[in-house]
Amino acid sequence: MLWDVLPTGKQPGGAPLNVAVHLRNFGLEAQLLSRVGHDDLGAELLAFVEAKGLSTRYVQRGETHLTGVVKANVSDSNEVTYKIVQPVAWDYIQYTAPLSTLVETAEAFVFGSLAARSPVSRETLYRLLQRAPFKVFDVNLRPPHYSRDVVTYLLGQADLVKLNHHELAEIMDWFGVSPDEETALQWLAARFQLQAVCVTKGADGAVLWVGQRLYGCPGIAVQVQDTIGSGDAFLAALLKGFLAGQPPAHYLAFACAAGSLVASYRGATPAISEAQVLALATSVPTA
Repeated sequence: MLWDVLPTGKQPGGAPLNVAVHLRNFGLEAQLLSRVGHDDLGAELLAFVEAKGLSTRYVQRGETHLTGVVKANVSDSNEVTYKIVQPVAWDYIQYTAPLSTLVETAEAFVFGSLAARSPVSRETLYRLLQRAPFKVFDVNLRPPHYSRDVVTYLLGQADLVKLNHHELAEIMDWFGVSPDEETALQWLAARFQLQAVCVTKGADGAVLWVGQRLYGCPGIAVQVQDTIGSGDAFLAALLKGFLAGQPPAHYLAFACAAGSLVASYRGATPAISEAQVLALATSVPTA
């Protein structure tokens, strides 16, 4: 939970925050587990979350560290790069009984590798993973904020994994496995006992391994403003369909449309609707 600082100004961000906002856009309930500082940036972020219809009940307030900030370089609209400030408030998320109860009763627990970069939040994440009935790993490798050992552990805890094609190539290289999509996804699912693995490929769409079968969806042409938050909207849409038990080809197309629609706006959390996404998804051939 943080601020993306762009040349045009600051915008609320952080992958879990973006996913939560889009889950809410698609009519699902979501709770954020995070931490902000007792500062103006933290107060603004909490106000933004509430304005989006989300609760801040499980967002901790810290006295010692400032609210998170990321400096985003958007000179390449298709490949945004980030400088992530450390340490900040979300590096110190405390484990509490209410967090544990919330995770135990949730339909899905979504987490990323960034939350594991520092010992305090990593310990909290690891403890919560033991309580979660269904775990969704949104990989998000941001150098230098991850290690092979931690990412491997998190893969082993997950039920559903979403990553991009660059991350897939890197992780397959760790294990000496071909990055060929079908080979790699099938191997990951078997090695880590995953229910599903999904790889996003930017303008080239996405592939999904689920039910011992590979599904593909091509990219959808839009006028790209920036790609910040596209993958997060994609994951929210994918989760909506997966949890509802929809056909994989259907919810993969819905997810690709959601990611493309967000890329046609500036910022990570435009007020898109399920109806808008469905309208765009109907134009997508599936495989």
